[in-house]
Amino acid sequence: MLTGELRSKIDRLWEAFWSGGVANPLTVIEQITYLLFIKRLDELHTLKENKANITGKPIEDPIFTPEQYPLRWSRFKNLDAEEMYRLMIQDKGVFNFMKELAAHENSTYARYMKGATFMIPTPNLLERVVSMISAIPMEDRDTKGDLYEYLLSKIASAGQNGQFRTPNY
Repeated sequence: MLTGELRSKIDRLWEAFWSGGVANPLTVIEQITYLLFIKRLDELHTLKENKANITGKPIEDPIFTPEQYPLRWSRFKNLDAEEMYRLMIQDKGVFNFMKELAAHENSTYARYMKGATFMIPTPNLLERVVSMISAIPMEDRDTKGDLYEYLLSKIASAGQNGQFRTPNY
């Protein structure tokens, strides 16, 4: 169950997308999902680094090579808006790194990511939502599921907020 504070953070994140020009609820959830996944990749790599430091052995199955370290959430989240946006959208940038992670495999992940599109329209919006997502504690496994349930509930109320209006002719 999400706490009131966590619901409030998610509501502010949702509102940031809305006021930043991303009004389609499905697009909002999709973009949040991509960003959460990118953040989780960095967290998993950090766990592998910690294990390697404790055991004195090399990192097992690293997610990032040393050349790709600038693509890690913990690194790019501190960049200014323009630089962060550039790093996100460039050919060898964060978003394409995420898309191509399993591109050589015939997996469900690879099939879904084949058509993935980065749809955050401005550097300022990206910086705002990255900062907001960084402030959401995701350590508890239940939080992830609760977060998505809450986001999906927002789709159910989307028509009430005008997101799915049809034009009057």
